Amino acid sequence: MPRRKLTAEEIELWRKVAKQAERLHPELPQSVHPTTLPKPKPSKSPQMRLEGFEVGQTARVKSVRHALKPSVTDSLRASPVQMDTKAFGRMKRGKLRPEGKLDLHGMRVDTAHPALIRFVLTAQAQGKRLVLVVTGKGKDRDEPGPIPTPRGVLRNNVPHWLSIPPLAQAVLQVTPAHISHGGDGAYYVYLRRTR
Repeated sequence: MPRRKLTAEEIELWRKVAKQAERLHPELPQSVHPTTLPKPKPSKSPQMRLEGFEVGQTARVKSVRHALKPSVTDSLRASPVQMDTKAFGRMKRGKLRPEGKLDLHGMRVDTAHPALIRFVLTAQAQGKRLVLVVTGKGKDRDEPGPIPTPRGVLRNNVPHWLSIPPLAQAVLQVTPAHISHGGDGAYYVYLRRTR
């Protein structure tokens, strides 16, 4: 698109402004119209030389292991066993039957958190030991951005909620459920006995 020409009024306005303005560079020739400065000429800079490296040589890169945060299920599986080890093994194999179940599928965070608190504290008051909390595996993001976001908001928040007050005093062990009870989309929550 060609640049438009200045109108006579614009040129006259520019001349008035130029007469009243104080020049920053009086050594430059005075012009009626603003001019562009000439492009700087590239100067030959001395070539940088790194010791032990020649221009055109391929760099030797050591393989770097990224220290990314492990997934929630991996960190739960790696956490130490707080309950009876035989019962824990039976629970992980899906041999222990949950005494209660809470399904958080489709809930929003603001409704899921209070529902979880109510469910766990009620189950503990009723003397239940093993409950199942179903979160779902979560949806894949439509547009993955530059910052990696974990899949499943509830799936990632529920273990955290179970480890902070008011639920921390009620929960003894949290672990991903057996495939028969929902797999990675559900958690076994083993409760402490009420005293």
